[in-house]
Amino acid sequence: MKRLTSAGAVAIVAAAGMAGAFTGSPAGAANRTAPLPASGFNQPAAVQAEQALTAQTAAALGLAGGEVLQVRDIVKDADGTEHVRYDRTFNGLKVIGGDLIVERKSNAIKKVVYNRGAKAVGVASTKPSLSQAAALAKGSKSANFKATSNKGTLVVFVGTAKPVLAYEVVTSGVKADQTPSVLHSIIDAKTGAVLEQDDEIKTGTGNSMYSGQVSIGTSGSYTMSDPSRGGNYTTDLNGATSGNGTTFTDPDDTWGSGTTANRQTAGVDAHYGAQLTWDYYKNVHGRNGIFNNGQGARSRVHYGNAYVNAFWDGTQMTYGDGSGNARPLTSIDVAGHEMSHGVTEATANLNYSGDAGGLNESTSDIFGTAVEFAANNTSDPGDYLIGEKININGNGTPLRYMDKPSKDGRSVDCWSTSTGGMDPHYSSGPLNHWFYLASEGTGSKVIGGVTHSSTACNGATITPVGRDVAAKVWYRTLSTKLTSGSNYKAAREGAINSAKELYGADSAQCKGIQAAFDGISVPAGAAVCGGGTDPEPPTGTNLLKNPGFESGAVDWTGTTGPITNNTGRPARTGSWKLWLQGNGTTTSENVSQSVSIPATATSATLSFWIRIDTAETTSSTVYDTAKVQIVDGGTTTTLATYSNLNKNTTYTQKTFNVTAYKGKTISVKFLGNEDSSLQTSFVIDDTSLATS
Repeated sequence: MKRLTSAGAVAIVAAAGMAGAFTGSPAGAANRTAPLPASGFNQPAAVQAEQALTAQTAAALGLAGGEVLQVRDIVKDADGTEHVRYDRTFNGLKVIGGDLIVERKSNAIKKVVYNRGAKAVGVASTKPSLSQAAALAKGSKSANFKATSNKGTLVVFVGTAKPVLAYEVVTSGVKADQTPSVLHSIIDAKTGAVLEQDDEIKTGTGNSMYSGQVSIGTSGSYTMSDPSRGGNYTTDLNGATSGNGTTFTDPDDTWGSGTTANRQTAGVDAHYGAQLTWDYYKNVHGRNGIFNNGQGARSRVHYGNAYVNAFWDGTQMTYGDGSGNARPLTSIDVAGHEMSHGVTEATANLNYSGDAGGLNESTSDIFGTAVEFAANNTSDPGDYLIGEKININGNGTPLRYMDKPSKDGRSVDCWSTSTGGMDPHYSSGPLNHWFYLASEGTGSKVIGGVTHSSTACNGATITPVGRDVAAKVWYRTLSTKLTSGSNYKAAREGAINSAKELYGADSAQCKGIQAAFDGISVPAGAAVCGGGTDPEPPTGTNLLKNPGFESGAVDWTGTTGPITNNTGRPARTGSWKLWLQGNGTTTSENVSQSVSIPATATSATLSFWIRIDTAETTSSTVYDTAKVQIVDGGTTTTLATYSNLNKNTTYTQKTFNVTAYKGKTISVKFLGNEDSSLQTSFVIDDTSLATS
């Protein structure tokens, strides 16, 4: 089954174009608080405009010859920060695992996240040793069903080791339990080894016919199609396991009976669930449909015979009628779960294996649960149980428990190095547990009429930050931080940095998100609340001398006075810093340092930490500015301009790609200008121009 789109979740380039040197501006927690509302951002147009700039982006990133970028998704924050997600090809071959995220503002690249750290994805040769026929046979044999279609093509595969030439074999068929399968097997084009497998069909479960009397969006002469939500529509497969089905219609716009005696009933539940999920993503996260392009999706009901499951296949949701065709799996949380598989595919596109598989499945549990709470339906109140109404176990127990995942007898509560080897429905346990701990904390409480009780893996008492905060942090992580091969450690890094961006590094929300990851035993990394570094600090040799200003004005030239140990403003580290402006009079101050970037450098990154406070009270007028510039001979390029509007009294790190200047001697310059009244202080510390 064809995927409408791949994953994505960040942004880099604006439609305004890209200069030879990128220009940056700040994105502190006070400014970058959320994506733009769905009504305020034309995602399809942004993708189209960005695609025209991919060659320039590839050059700016220093990608190797033969690598071509393809824009998959763009998320734009309210402050102008963009997160652009790209896929890659190498010499015309698709690169599986070559996806990357570029975060940028005002043309300045602030951060780049390469899937599995793979900046380079080229292979020495694109000529296979293994024949395509042998690869097809290997892929077909590895499937646990009779194939109806088996196709293969050469790709470059980026796994945990160096990139390899491989075949992607796509085997389609139907499993013994009636679940369709579109299995992607990655076969080493030299050895014939199966390197990875991923099924397009993402299965899940839920409850049925428990939403009571509801209002649903219909159109025309009462057709179960909702024009107000991108044309979401619902069809009746009538027992078939293929095809689109027939769209439900009704003579009087009164649908179903609340029982399986009326075939419309399952359609009502599925259509209502799709409606609630659309509204949740739009109203809470500013997302305009599954693919963020305003287009709706199809829901198919009455699939197969007594089919006890539901699934997302890359384009649509499909629901079985349950055991004995008596309990259609068409509830609020199942619709939220299945549609969220689509959102994951359209953003991070998390693999369905390893740690990424657990993160993928848990994401659907998280947002299915969030949709259930947001619906506030008295017939099916929100709780942290998955599939509690369908009695799939035959004893009244739910399929999964978010407060204590191990209660199902298969999932795990805490992350370990063995978690990635489990089925995604069970390796999802730690992240489900994290969401519960972050939302509700430790201890016992009654939620939605159900008693929940949770303990942290490290024995700590967790103070909750609330379900809405946890969901917003996880959505931002999914849409702007994770790539297809992300693991639990990357999830922790991304979530903490997302919380810092949304609520501030010293906020209770950030600290609660971090504590919840401690509570599921995911080891600490670079990202910490309260002033920790970003996940990808510059690496390599620092070419700047006296980068922290601790030797005074040594190695820096310019205005006398800004490099100071005056205690009126704190240094980030040590005692000395660069304090531009803060005079309350018309002045201009600058410092600069000459530096040579070796021609052999594969990358060059300029970074520094900045703190801005101001006495200006306006929220719209720029009075005082500080610029970061590169002087290359007679050409001065401004990388970033900060102003009194960017007040942020917590040090924030800024990073710029300056690889374009390799082989040159340039000057790094900081320039401040202030008007005649009301001070603004731009305090800069711990500079770096790092190469690798």
